[in-house]
Amino acid sequence: MEESVGDPMTAQARSAPAPANARPFRTPSWVPTLEGLTRKPHFRAAAKILPTVAIAGIAVVLAAMTWQYYVQTPWTRNGAVRVQVANVAPQVSGQIIQLPVTDNKFVHKGDLLYAIDPFDFEVAVRTAQAAVDQRAADLQVKQGQSARRQRLTDNATTPEEQQVYAGTAAQAQAAYDAAVQQLALAKLNLKRTRVTSPVNGYVTNLLLRVGDYAVAGQSNVSVADSDSFWVDGYFEETKLSQICLGDRVEAKLMSYPEPITGHVETITRGISVANAAGGAQGLPSVDPIYTWVRLAQRIPVRVAIDNVPQGVPLVSGMTATVTVAPSNASERQSWLGKVKGRFDKLGQLFEPPMSRPNCLGAELQGRPVPESLPAPQEGPAPSSKDLAPGLVPGIDQSPRVD
Repeated sequence: MEESVGDPMTAQARSAPAPANARPFRTPSWVPTLEGLTRKPHFRAAAKILPTVAIAGIAVVLAAMTWQYYVQTPWTRNGAVRVQVANVAPQVSGQIIQLPVTDNKFVHKGDLLYAIDPFDFEVAVRTAQAAVDQRAADLQVKQGQSARRQRLTDNATTPEEQQVYAGTAAQAQAAYDAAVQQLALAKLNLKRTRVTSPVNGYVTNLLLRVGDYAVAGQSNVSVADSDSFWVDGYFEETKLSQICLGDRVEAKLMSYPEPITGHVETITRGISVANAAGGAQGLPSVDPIYTWVRLAQRIPVRVAIDNVPQGVPLVSGMTATVTVAPSNASERQSWLGKVKGRFDKLGQLFEPPMSRPNCLGAELQGRPVPESLPAPQEGPAPSSKDLAPGLVPGIDQSPRVD
């Protein structure tokens, strides 16, 4: 039934019987066959070893690529998101009567965090204002008395009396100035009863309640500055030779696939050394180590954030995987380009990583050279004739008779 559907000539050729004198087709002797190959011992052994060799070669290449990426590349999983925290403390003490913010609420710079009961401070302002008025009236009287004594002739008064009244007027002036300053301080303390946020950020770990007593100088509100986020990457000291200021950085958070991009801003110049601490009797305390095992120290590298993917919230303390690339490296590479780059570096697998000298010299450029202060020059001591007693304002001549 199927042959009727096809070509009639083809069907006829298939159904026709083979000629009587036809010879069967035989493969030439010089062409190797699979059966013949498998019968030879060396080919049979090679067929068994070839898959193993191929798998071992692929494993070696993958191991070399993994070694180059994880050991020689400036890369670390020990990274964290950091932020500056403003610990807000009141400058005056009092009971909290208003608390408009809540925990984790975003506030702008200058927004009210809480208010302290202003009654006592309003009373202090009115008291200081009354003291200013009193000192002003007393100053007016004392200045009038001093002015009258200055207008009298030598027969009606003496220089000593003129100086006494002038000194009394000067004391009244000083008392008035002090009262004015006390009034200014009282007004400032009244203004300080309204505690505002010093930065833009998020109120964190708020434990205050209305009715709590705020103590001057003791912080009770923490605001995470939203404009100060950065990433700290704790790199092994063996990788610092490949990190330069300005290098491009990718920091990948554990919860989000899109990485944060930034650049190397600074490299820490000092970490704590346990052996530097003094032991008993102030002697150095040095821990014993194995000379054949030395662990590389972790050095913090500060990364300034340039771009945060949309929808990625930054939280201080987040764990980040930090990868550093040279500043002149391309932003993105295709997967084929990345594979090619890995194979190009296989030849440098057992060579030490190339250091990049003068990486940190940019910090010192443009910094002014400190100048030493000039040595003080001492002049001759003044004689007793050059020393004149201090005169009260309003007195032009000393009453002392030489």
